[in-house]
Amino acid sequence: MVLTETTVEDLLKKVSLLKKEIQKVIVGQDEVLEEILVALLAGGHCLLEGVPGLAKTLMVRTMSQALHLSFRRIQFTPDLMPSDIIGTEILEEDLVTGKRLFTFTKGPIFANILLADEINRTPPKTQSALLEAMQEFEVTYAGKTYHLDRPFFILATQNPIEQAGTYPLPEAQLDRFLLYVKIGYPSEQEEIQILSNTTGTRKNKVEAIVSGEEIVQLQALVREVSINDDLTAWAGKLVRATRPDTTTADYVKEWVRWGAGPRAGQALLLTAKARALLHGRYAVTEADIQTMAFPVLRHRILMNFKADAENVTSDMVTATLLKVIERPKAL
Repeated sequence: MVLTETTVEDLLKKVSLLKKEIQKVIVGQDEVLEEILVALLAGGHCLLEGVPGLAKTLMVRTMSQALHLSFRRIQFTPDLMPSDIIGTEILEEDLVTGKRLFTFTKGPIFANILLADEINRTPPKTQSALLEAMQEFEVTYAGKTYHLDRPFFILATQNPIEQAGTYPLPEAQLDRFLLYVKIGYPSEQEEIQILSNTTGTRKNKVEAIVSGEEIVQLQALVREVSINDDLTAWAGKLVRATRPDTTTADYVKEWVRWGAGPRAGQALLLTAKARALLHGRYAVTEADIQTMAFPVLRHRILMNFKADAENVTSDMVTATLLKVIERPKAL
């Protein structure tokens, strides 16, 4: 489908309205909200991490209300089974013929927006039920493949504290999350506003702003955002510099066990394009790549034991690389 200039402008206006609609309920967290919308426009999935009470679930639920999309929530627990996510076959009797047949009953994964709440509280066997859906946007059960409706967007949450009874996500599954977003505490003024908004009788109604078809159009438009070759090369150098075996940076060799793979480079360029579009621009800037580097690389740079012992994080590595990797001269 070829989008006209008027259609593109209308879509961008709706994205701006979408953000304002969510902010009727969610106070502050502008950076977090922007990163979630970037993931949605880029067609990827998002992992949210924050301590309890920071409105992670409320943010996802509010966003689903502002979209003309189906929404399902799964509370991940240690006894959750893969069939509780993707569905299962049920033996049913045909009332006409009297024959008994197995019928596939779709699980909650068959939704446009899926909230995987506290995803790290279920064993890896159950976590892996999401892998095919996240990458191929389809589900295979009993030898038959079922395609998921588009757009398909998984927002998973996890708690950085209370690690007892949790199961860390395997690196293969972490890599399938386009962005790893960390949610911090609100400012003093924002917290006062939250207290005021949530302890009274007034409730803000969220209106549905954007349809599923429009989201798909925006996802296609993201890929048409231009980026010059110098910025592409700079993003590639940044990703390659995270790998101990190909980098010249001694601190990477000292602190990093495994660096980011090619998928990180793809994610960095795609999210930079989505951020540019979110800001009403049709070309990627250096600031887009710098901003998205942290949520893109955060879970793709694996630190070694020495780094863990001395509290050196992947964000620190990313910040240092952004300073030392030579920028394109034209910028």
